[in-house]
Amino acid sequence: MTGNLKTVSDIIGASYDTLTRAERQLAETLLDNYPVSGLVSITALAENAHVSTPTVVRMVQKLGFSGFPDFQSRLHQELEETISNPISKHDRWATNAPGTHILNRFADAVVANMRDSLSNISIPDFDRAAAELSNRKKPVYLAGGRITHALADYFFTHLQVIRSGVTLISTNRSTWPQYVLNMRPGNILVLFDIRRYEQEMETMAKIAAERGIFIILFTDTWGSPIVKHAKVVFRLNIEVPSAWDSSVMTLLLVEALIEAVQSANWDSTRERMSDLEELFDTTSLFRRPLRREKRGKQQT
Repeated sequence: MTGNLKTVSDIIGASYDTLTRAERQLAETLLDNYPVSGLVSITALAENAHVSTPTVVRMVQKLGFSGFPDFQSRLHQELEETISNPISKHDRWATNAPGTHILNRFADAVVANMRDSLSNISIPDFDRAAAELSNRKKPVYLAGGRITHALADYFFTHLQVIRSGVTLISTNRSTWPQYVLNMRPGNILVLFDIRRYEQEMETMAKIAAERGIFIILFTDTWGSPIVKHAKVVFRLNIEVPSAWDSSVMTLLLVEALIEAVQSANWDSTRERMSDLEELFDTTSLFRRPLRREKRGKQQT
């Protein structure tokens, strides 16, 4: 296999420029409904792509596979990993768990995730996402799935302190068309979609992309179907010895973006934060520390 590339779609993308016209036609067919499109027979795949069977064989070998069965085996493995439910994930980890304490095993997995994810993150993509989010003329919308909505909420809570024009999209799917209705070309849509990808989110992303919305996607190493609609994609390692996927790396990247956005326009951000603190004081939302002189009287 090729270097650090994780999935067949990664390998196809990296090799695309070296493919012939017919092979590119086949590649586009494979990516159109990835990975399901590659799980049919070799004859059906060739017919769907309007190419010959030998073209399919040549391309998969050019991608580094020994043959079509090896190619399909990799796709089946990816599909199994992406649709794993918490119970099957737990069983897989339990079978292979080393005999160390869970804290050590979990920490080792998280550190490895951070190392691998950071090595694969494109700095230009990070800077581009930060620049888009820092542009206060562009409204920002955020949405997540059943679990990842909490990450979207966390990002929203910080961004709305830093800048105006930030909207958290409701978890009620039936209201999503109304949010899309308010989006204009050049607006920003931040999406969190981790394996067991949610169909409604892909539909929203497709419609938003068609309307000229700039999509920033946080996903896993296998890549949500939304990848093909997004302008910036962060593919992060999420595997840990648990029935659940890890959000540590996703949260790390979110917090790094928060810092980049608030620093990009610090004077405006500082003024906005100062106004917010005055509102907090007015509403007595937070418990205020005792004044020094008051504490002195209490001690006498």
